[in-house]
Amino acid sequence: MPHTTKYIFVTGGVASSLGKGIISSSLAKLLQARGYSVTIQKLDPYLNVDPGTLNPYEHGECYVTEDGAETDLDLGHYERFLNRHTTQANNVTTGRIYQSVINKERKGDYLGKTVQIVPHITDEIKHRIKLLGTKHKFDIVITEIGGTVGDIESLPYVEAVRQLRYELGPGNSLVIHLTLVPYLAAAGELKTKPTQHSVKTLLENGVQPDILVLRTEKSLGDDIRRKVGLFCNVEKDSVIESIDVTSIYEVPIGMRNEKLDQTALRKLNLPLGVEPELKDWIDFLQRLKSPEREVKIALVGKYTALPDAYKSIVESSIHAGVVNCCKVSLKWINSDKIFADNVSEQLGDVKGILVAPGFGNRGVDGKIIAVKYARENNIPFLGICLGMQCSVIEFSRNVLGITGANSTEMDLHTPDPVIDLMETQKNVTEKGGTMRLGAYPCKLSKGSLAYDAYKVKDISERHRHRYELNNNYIEQLAEKGMIVTGTNPDTGLAEIVEIPSHRWFVGVQFHPEYKSTVENPHPLFAAFVKATLEV
Repeated sequence: MPHTTKYIFVTGGVASSLGKGIISSSLAKLLQARGYSVTIQKLDPYLNVDPGTLNPYEHGECYVTEDGAETDLDLGHYERFLNRHTTQANNVTTGRIYQSVINKERKGDYLGKTVQIVPHITDEIKHRIKLLGTKHKFDIVITEIGGTVGDIESLPYVEAVRQLRYELGPGNSLVIHLTLVPYLAAAGELKTKPTQHSVKTLLENGVQPDILVLRTEKSLGDDIRRKVGLFCNVEKDSVIESIDVTSIYEVPIGMRNEKLDQTALRKLNLPLGVEPELKDWIDFLQRLKSPEREVKIALVGKYTALPDAYKSIVESSIHAGVVNCCKVSLKWINSDKIFADNVSEQLGDVKGILVAPGFGNRGVDGKIIAVKYARENNIPFLGICLGMQCSVIEFSRNVLGITGANSTEMDLHTPDPVIDLMETQKNVTEKGGTMRLGAYPCKLSKGSLAYDAYKVKDISERHRHRYELNNNYIEQLAEKGMIVTGTNPDTGLAEIVEIPSHRWFVGVQFHPEYKSTVENPHPLFAAFVKATLEV
């Protein structure tokens, strides 16, 4: 019997940011625990080909996969929940869809035909949706459709879902619609009308939801479930409550209690499989909720007004805290607001300093001041990407005495480019998708802090950068006490710098936060948090 992939579509209504990605990840986790092979993809309605050139304030962090795709931050949730790598195929944007169709039109694939939204754009969307199922033979593919139902940008995706459900046939797909049930304090009531209107909009586009997940701050009760089910043509048992929780990692347990996975499998005509015990997950939650200690760590960056800009760092810190039986309390420090005369006021009460990644000149001076404070006061330090580069600049200026040391990203004509544009980047003119992206190997020096953390000599980490440590300065740095402890074995690129005389000082060119999951917290973050507990 040929393998048949089942498809689950997750849409949202009433309001954005309700947590479609977390619901999708939670359902996938439960189905995975029942023995099914599951993956999730995100369809984003914006016209950018990828989020790589978007301001983090616009879209949150740009997440990078093993194969070098710049993707939506929800893919980070998928990986953290499922402990499984995603790829380029797991994130599709409208920009990529249109680019593909226009390229085909230019090549002559549509000779004689007028290229239209239907069928050409919708056919391309359907092709992308089915790609993971046909190529990788997953049992179930969950497709999260970005935006909210009724948005003009989402209409082609909803239409593609309508067509695809018809083509797949009964029992091979289902639609989960996530909406908000607001609580009006003045009336003391939960209001279902927004959900009714949202489902009505979906019905107008020819799509009937099979399951409703209602986001709420107060328990719904049977009456409301019955009412919503009646008005939305959904069985009462298929109206699922998603009540507010203190941690996103509680959602899979909540969805298990609501039997979301069972309802989905029943509607897909699939056996229930083994009951998902989620012992490791529950153990993680217990340790998360019952920390023995608390430690305050400064996160220094220029997008701190929007924590989602550093989403993977936040989650990696949570994972590392659980490993060390502590709660990591992040102190958000805007690097634009750090100056020599207020740095001790800003950072004086923290046990560790993490200088975040970023691009461009804004906020760099503050990051360099933060690095200096960490180095001079023997405070555990972790610098990621630009954070690592700032540590090299700071050390070069203040220890080596090279006052003009800088990155050519910040000063193209600096006399001492301790950080310089990578050789392979010098002829690159386009900005989108052209950085050094994805997983690359790194060889660690035995006896280093990095080696002590990873416990192996050869590692692989994900990258997203154009600039690198200039190897011409490595010897000078080493003579004064900053050594390279991790290098790319193929190119000689410096990947990790450390100061052995310091309590714990590590700068990494890569992004360790992308690979931390609930089941496998990242060893570097775990080692960093452990060091802060010893201060």
